[in-house]
Amino acid sequence: MSLTNIIRPIFDSRYRELTTYAEAAEELQMAVLRRLIGCAKGTEWGQQHGFSGIDSYDQFAASSQVNSYDDLKAFIDRMRHGEMNVLWPGRVHWYAKSSGTTSDKSKFIPVSSQGLKDTHYAGGKDAVACYLHHHRESRLFDGRALILGGSHAPNYNLPHSLVGDLSAILIENINPLVNLVRVPSKQTALLSDFEQKRDRIAHEALHKNVTNLSGVPSWMLSVLTRVLEISGKSCISEVWPHLEVFFHGGVAFTPYREQYHRLIPSSKMHYLETYNASEGFFGVQSDPADPSMLLMLDYGVFYEFIPLDELNKPQPTVVPLWGVQTGRNYAMIISTSSGLWRYLIGDTVRFTSTAPFKFVITGRTKSFINAFGEELIVDNAERGLQEACRQTGAEVLEYTAAPVFMNEEGRCCHQWLIEFSQMPSDVETFAEILDKALQTVNSDYEAKRFKSITLQRLEIVVARSGLFNEWLKSCGKMGGQHKVPRLSNSRDIIEQMLRLNK
Repeated sequence: MSLTNIIRPIFDSRYRELTTYAEAAEELQMAVLRRLIGCAKGTEWGQQHGFSGIDSYDQFAASSQVNSYDDLKAFIDRMRHGEMNVLWPGRVHWYAKSSGTTSDKSKFIPVSSQGLKDTHYAGGKDAVACYLHHHRESRLFDGRALILGGSHAPNYNLPHSLVGDLSAILIENINPLVNLVRVPSKQTALLSDFEQKRDRIAHEALHKNVTNLSGVPSWMLSVLTRVLEISGKSCISEVWPHLEVFFHGGVAFTPYREQYHRLIPSSKMHYLETYNASEGFFGVQSDPADPSMLLMLDYGVFYEFIPLDELNKPQPTVVPLWGVQTGRNYAMIISTSSGLWRYLIGDTVRFTSTAPFKFVITGRTKSFINAFGEELIVDNAERGLQEACRQTGAEVLEYTAAPVFMNEEGRCCHQWLIEFSQMPSDVETFAEILDKALQTVNSDYEAKRFKSITLQRLEIVVARSGLFNEWLKSCGKMGGQHKVPRLSNSRDIIEQMLRLNK
């Protein structure tokens, strides 16, 4: 008998619970809030913010401001040094390393044992539940899961405390039974050298019956390309004929879709998007016919939202989930069972439905490039340009940058269109310095650039004099407070400028 059919009733039962989201959203979210407050009322944060006297959402909202990472950084650093009962009860042992703020190369997001269980692992199980519900013919558990992960390192050399990629933390703490149905081995999965890891994954998985993939599209594409190189096959379907689904997240899948279709030309192949981040697991594509994702309401996450057009106001409107409207962009705020309180995560979403609450990710609260998981922000760009100018004597007047998405050989990079007021003597030298400076200030960019496995060195196109002003004029944006978009996750703006740069 199929192992999938034996296990399926467990996931069917959970899927039925997910269908209650449409009628019980406020009730479920308030239960989460009460649970979080109850757990944390004895912590330093809970005592400072009067958690013991809170019994309504309005009281919770009034207890503290909306927080950035910089607001919580001092608390988190104390936790990383072993202090207990700071933001969350007990000692938090694991910290997910994420891209930095304007003042730091990296953020360190606390991941408690409770957060692992009630949020991160819960999300993975629910992704499977949604998939199995819509694909009754599935034999998902009759083969292996190819799951990509990052790496971790000791945290301040404290016993049993780790810092690193969230995926590595998940693999390190996963139920040992899961290792019976996954590849690669744990030892391979946690390697820090991606070039070595990719090769070992490909060899370990090559002759396994892989039925499902999980990971970031850009990294997975690199692994699949290596599998084809080793196998000598023309497509992945010839290597793994029973492959049926890719659970993907981390970066937008759209730029990679056609490449996956070429690599896996099977009508039986499916794709399911998830919204998982270092801070939590927030959404699952619950219907294959609908690209929007179901917001997960009964995890260890309480949600609030700021209308995006109010984000920079001194006193912006903040609403709980039941106060949002469809079709409007919101910045998302979370409070979690890992000790993040009213935390502005930096992502923006737009709801497509409120019964149940379904949404699409619309971007970041600030200008950025995150096509490959690098999360490059404007501050990184400015600091990188400053260093390149310092070393070469160049002066930058205007610039914009966007990703060049992966071609069939798996090559991709960032393309910078720069108008210099003082040209460097050698543009290639300027590009090399800029690229290295960006790696210094952004750990995610550094990881993606490692040995040029996923992301190649950036490319610079020199803009002719006056190009940026001409583009602003063509858009009716000359003068006033109109600014050139510095970083974009799409190529729309840079392509317009390149057409003018003749």
